[in-house]
Amino acid sequence: MAATLLALAVCLIAVAPPPGIEIATIDVAPTELAEKTGRAVSEDLVPLLAGAIAAVEDNEAPTVVPPFLVQPRLEQTVVTVPLRKGGTLIETLLSAGADREDAEAAVASLREIYDPRKLRAGQEIVLTLAERRDAGGGGPQLLAVALQPSVEQQVLTGRRPDGSFATYEVQKSLSIGDERAHGVIDASLYEAAEAAGLPPTIIMELIRLLSWDVDFQRDVQPGDDFEVLYERHFDDSGEPVKDGAIHYAAMTIGGKRLAYYRFALPDGTADYYDRNGLSVRKPLLRTPLDGARITSGFGNRRHPILGYTKMHRGVDFGAPSGTPVMAAGDGVVEEAGWNGSYGRYVRVRHTDEYKTAYGHLSRFAAKLRAGSRVRQGDVIGYVGSSGRSTGPHLHYEVQWDGKQVNPIAVKLPTGSKLAGAELARFKAHLAALTQRLYAVRLDSEVAGL
Repeated sequence: MAATLLALAVCLIAVAPPPGIEIATIDVAPTELAEKTGRAVSEDLVPLLAGAIAAVEDNEAPTVVPPFLVQPRLEQTVVTVPLRKGGTLIETLLSAGADREDAEAAVASLREIYDPRKLRAGQEIVLTLAERRDAGGGGPQLLAVALQPSVEQQVLTGRRPDGSFATYEVQKSLSIGDERAHGVIDASLYEAAEAAGLPPTIIMELIRLLSWDVDFQRDVQPGDDFEVLYERHFDDSGEPVKDGAIHYAAMTIGGKRLAYYRFALPDGTADYYDRNGLSVRKPLLRTPLDGARITSGFGNRRHPILGYTKMHRGVDFGAPSGTPVMAAGDGVVEEAGWNGSYGRYVRVRHTDEYKTAYGHLSRFAAKLRAGSRVRQGDVIGYVGSSGRSTGPHLHYEVQWDGKQVNPIAVKLPTGSKLAGAELARFKAHLAALTQRLYAVRLDSEVAGL
């Protein structure tokens, strides 16, 4: 990404071209640029965008400098600066050497296209700076800023000869293709999925999907297998740059096959169903983390630290420190902080009746706080040993009407079932999805040809 942004920054700088760069008029009509960017293009931005788009499409340093930006040679510096946690774009530009007037003008221009408050910590910002030509001297002059909010979008701003800034965005088109993977479990689903080449985001989505029906501690055994069909987005060179949705997932557990199919509903949402059109979604996941083992069940036990028998009002899952902990269901975070013997603690309200709680965490997920809304399967924290604890584990509670109940034994209602026209549409979708599945060969199948 940094190389692409550097190319975009070079496109925008108002300086004479470096060796090997040609100054030439770019004959591109505003209508052609509008087709590439999906937006109307003003006449004065045509030269700017033509060079920028050429750089994006070639994915390398541009061969042309927009002619109306070329000015007498200046001593220039290109700087790449990551946005620090809690920082703003203006602060980032100032820390890189831009003066406040230039920084504010550039950001004001950028805001016409993109809200810089959406930038994430660590996002790379590429600046082009030059020594000032005026006699007054002062700090470096800001010539250009380039940033890439996503794999599909670049946002560019460059100084015009009159000192103002021109900004536009370039949208990169990505192709979408299906990927299929299969694996056999030895130790844990996560390790098997990783060995099968699944990207981390797809692994976490697979675990979330299976967690509606699978108790990873008690159900999964060595030799069980899984299969996944999912989307990936590719750039012009065929490299995967973004993960899409899982469209089919299946797992064999003790000889029993569980299969889930993604289906889009008329309201624009999508959910997962079994072959009969029954939603696999439950109010709460069976287990809120993968690869864990139950180290202490619900009920009376001899406390390992206090040394006497005490009611244990939850289930302890032993797992390595740092293992992601997922929200068991959709809800609102009621508490996220230190809670006595629980250590770092999160409690989520799912309904007026159901709540879940998670104790002894090593840390919380970024930006998680009381009042945050979470989706089932979202990572809310990480296994640790904070509070009154003898080692890394998750203490997990389910609360029903204010009382802790056994998370393993609690009975939850099943999901909804498709019927009528929606069920017929689902059956047709199922047939098409099956064809998609077998149109993508596994590596093992290809090797056996």
